[in-house]
Amino acid sequence: MPYLAAEILYIMQIAPNKVVAITYTLKEEGASEVIETVSATDPFYFLFGAGNLLPAFEDALSGLEVGNHFDFILPAENAYGLLDETAVVELPISIFMIDGRFAEEYVIVGEMIQLQDNQGNPLMGKVLNRGLETVTIDFNHPMAGKNLHFVGAVQAIRDASSEEMDHGHAHGPNTPHH
Repeated sequence: MPYLAAEILYIMQIAPNKVVAITYTLKEEGASEVIETVSATDPFYFLFGAGNLLPAFEDALSGLEVGNHFDFILPAENAYGLLDETAVVELPISIFMIDGRFAEEYVIVGEMIQLQDNQGNPLMGKVLNRGLETVTIDFNHPMAGKNLHFVGAVQAIRDASSEEMDHGHAHGPNTPHH
């Protein structure tokens, strides 16, 4: 019986310790307005399984291969959480004073502002209202309460380097090095 050379084709799937590149469009479920677009000229690279992304997002991509398309919805409770009414707070106007003057150039209704908690940790909040005595800030994540609809494709998958695994994130094209 003659020997036939067989080519073994290994198809790589998205799994832990793989660096993955994807493109996608993100919208709120049922909405036409695009929240974010990641194109093939600048794909999103990440280290799968490193805990840097929403677990439900990774679950939806697990096992996909290069060229596979995806279309899934993350319910708010599996994304950035439901809106928390207790995260909307009225703060005394005194904390927005710089050199005895209200810092109106930083406290703009509808804009995000960075503050610090009692331990000095940064907090981002959206300014909802500026009153005479208080400023109302919403500390919910901007995507809280939204069901997120992702449509995209897997562009590339490769094994992560030991350095990437040690650092807990992808290195390479369009990825930060730390």
